[in-house]
Amino acid sequence: MRSDGVLPVELPDAVREALLAPLVDQNCHGVRRDDLTRARFETLLSDAGTPAPPGTTHFDTPVGTAVRRWCAPVLGLAPHVPPAVYLARRAELGATEVNRRLLGAAGIATFLFDGFDRFDGLDSDLDGDLGGPEVLPPAEMGHAGGAGTARVVHIERAEEEVARTAVSGVSYISALAQSLAARAVRAVALKSVTAHRSGLRLDPARPSRGAVIAAATRRLACPGERLVDQVLLRHLLWTAVDVAREYGRPLQFHTGHPHYGGARQGAHAGCGGRAVHGGRVDAGAFGTPDAAEGHALPGRYGAGPAPMTGFIVAVQPVGVPVVLLHCHPFHRRAAYLAGALPHVYVDVGAALTRSATGSAAVMAELLELAPFHKQLFGSGGHGVAETCHLGALHYRRGLAGALAARLADGEWSVSDAVRVAQMIGSGNARRIYRL
Repeated sequence: MRSDGVLPVELPDAVREALLAPLVDQNCHGVRRDDLTRARFETLLSDAGTPAPPGTTHFDTPVGTAVRRWCAPVLGLAPHVPPAVYLARRAELGATEVNRRLLGAAGIATFLFDGFDRFDGLDSDLDGDLGGPEVLPPAEMGHAGGAGTARVVHIERAEEEVARTAVSGVSYISALAQSLAARAVRAVALKSVTAHRSGLRLDPARPSRGAVIAAATRRLACPGERLVDQVLLRHLLWTAVDVAREYGRPLQFHTGHPHYGGARQGAHAGCGGRAVHGGRVDAGAFGTPDAAEGHALPGRYGAGPAPMTGFIVAVQPVGVPVVLLHCHPFHRRAAYLAGALPHVYVDVGAALTRSATGSAAVMAELLELAPFHKQLFGSGGHGVAETCHLGALHYRRGLAGALAARLADGEWSVSDAVRVAQMIGSGNARRIYRL
């Protein structure tokens, strides 16, 4: 990333170079490659995934203001241009050039692409904003950003494929293990969105084989339903742990409040009268625990990491790294777990984009509690390239402010600051994902 006005404080040259060095983005999604209307662009910027109330605009948010301040110059405009001017320039350049400029200027060395299995034939669901013909496939996104890509696969999607094809409760067990193994071979991590299915307050014990067979038999009677059965969720998690151990992969968990995404279109009837999309239940316009894959309001379940502490502790002897994603606003608890348990890692994902200038406070709180070798950068970028660009930018700005304060207080040396910036920006991710 270029240094022009990016870092908000004066820093020693070595620290600046470390902050501006290429990053490993350990959590990003696809971005749209089609030209967007203003209404669609604003929806993709918002947490709700819905239009702004009448007479208002999603540009009047921290991320909307940041788009006008920081993304406008990348597209050849002055900072702070009005939304209409920004969107007109975006349309003039076209989505391909916009993506090339914003992703390239983000300064990313490697994207760990969330949902890679949607594009390689392992997942039949290609609708929605995070997958489908209107979204850049991983290779094209990497090319646009001048970066490499690696895949992260959802264990819930693997389970849904198995539920649609297994013929018995017994075959469900073996097919699930085989499906996850097939994905793990070509991935750098496995990922769960259980927090947005039934919450993370699960019994940490492995369920018995008999209980799994009985629950799977019920599941196969209505395979289009979203998985919420507690026995099968626990079985899925422990099967993922076993596969992750065998192939040396970390296991990621959504544990905070990511972009919610709203509902998908084109539902068909599922069991019990609910609507499903390629095996997943519609959220309706307002997010619920049944919202689009991994992007639900926490509702009655909550999404903080505290309820899953028992499971995390149970996983420790297995030796599988656990990565807590999107931890904001629960990042202090997540940082504590990262400090207390040797196999736990943490990032704050899209919170850096959403909070904009507030990212400095978020980064400072992580540095207070989490070991530096346990922190990771992830943009949480999705939908539009602006989110990837701003995730990287606000990560750098936030960390720069935190490092400058420690240097000014004499708490850290220059070499300390350089080492921490290198670890969080790319070194930790390269180590645990074996990049």
